[in-house]
Amino acid sequence: MTYDFTESEQAFAEFLDAFERGTLPKAIWTHAAHLAVGTWYLVTFPEGKATDRVRTSIRHYNECVGTANTEDSGYHETLTIFWLKMIGRFLEEMGAGANKLDKVRCVVKEFGSRRDLFKQYYSFDVVGSREARSRWVPPDRIDRT
Repeated sequence: MTYDFTESEQAFAEFLDAFERGTLPKAIWTHAAHLAVGTWYLVTFPEGKATDRVRTSIRHYNECVGTANTEDSGYHETLTIFWLKMIGRFLEEMGAGANKLDKVRCVVKEFGSRRDLFKQYYSFDVVGSREARSRWVPPDRIDRT
């Protein structure tokens, strides 16, 4: 099941509402969807609050759809922070001109097909560690986040 949740303000509002309530079908919770949520929160809230909302919302969503948040599955702190940093840098470079949904669209277009970008920054052992899942671990390959 796929649909363009960035097609319109209404489509995005419905997508975000379903995600926050934990009713979004798992098939729609893609990398692009993660990016869209992270971008929306970053352009809506101060950085700290946006980060907290992303953490809380992903954990809540996982619980609602039966994905356990454990030492070995579910929410991953390092990958979440990595992507929020990448999105934040991209938004800074973009400037203030676009509206929120256009910013979401731009981020999804830029990074939606680049799910494995983190592999340029992290070795397999670091990103796969329990430590990286539970807390922020800086990149061990490239540090430009």
